[in-house]
Amino acid sequence: MALYRNLGPFSTTAIGHGEMPLTIENNRGHEVGIETLHASLDAGCRHIDTAWAYYTPGEEEQTGEKLVHEALDTWKGPKSEVTVATKIGLRRVWGEHGEPLWPRDGKPEHLIEYGKQSAMALGVDTIDLLYLHRHDPEVPYNESIEALKQLVDEGVARVAGVSNASIEQIDIARSILGDKLVAVQNQYSPIHLETQDTLDYCAKLGLAFVCWSPLGGYRHPYDESKFDPFREVAAAHGVSYQQVTLAWELAKGDHMFVIPGAHRPETILDSLKADQLELTEEDLAKLG
Repeated sequence: MALYRNLGPFSTTAIGHGEMPLTIENNRGHEVGIETLHASLDAGCRHIDTAWAYYTPGEEEQTGEKLVHEALDTWKGPKSEVTVATKIGLRRVWGEHGEPLWPRDGKPEHLIEYGKQSAMALGVDTIDLLYLHRHDPEVPYNESIEALKQLVDEGVARVAGVSNASIEQIDIARSILGDKLVAVQNQYSPIHLETQDTLDYCAKLGLAFVCWSPLGGYRHPYDESKFDPFREVAAAHGVSYQQVTLAWELAKGDHMFVIPGAHRPETILDSLKADQLELTEEDLAKLG
């Protein structure tokens, strides 16, 4: 049985499916994307995370949200059990040297437009959980959050979250959204521990903390040795170090969620087994 936890008004799986790798550059194609989402749903995953900005620069916008819509529409399982989260406030372009960039757009009028576009792309009247993707430094944070509140008030989204947020920004969002703020999605993994303060703060406030790139991510190089203790524990349990990493993150508290990504079914199916891995106190002491 999959591990379920409360994400605001939803009871959903603590291990979700991060859709991003299926629709940004270097993805393996549309059919593999559908196959991978179907595989995770068939295995019991009931939480999918996507974003308005998950598309390859220069190609069709919102391909991530549209892929999720198609995957759910063609899946023969209980669609009503699945919680879908998306994010607004970023776009995608190619840089002058051919590198993919993520320009921010937190203008209230644009966020309201993007939120409605997200609902349309997902094929829903009301988005389950809508995040502000990242703060636009050219727009006061409270103004962007007010736009998020308007989308909730209008029924475009049921509840809201903030992503890549500091403690100060979480407090601003709480002051505006009240109990409609249910989640904070920040990067967290053995190589990204800088957000430990927000992880602890969410536990204190009763907010869900959703780890993006919980396995370190694949778009930027990092120090692989950080995972050596996880490989050691994995060898003792006869599982992948990725499973150990996800289980370690989930053990940080009942407010913890992880959304590993995958380019193919085999990878996400391995990750989904992590909530059945019981780490001992000795294991956790080794992992820190």
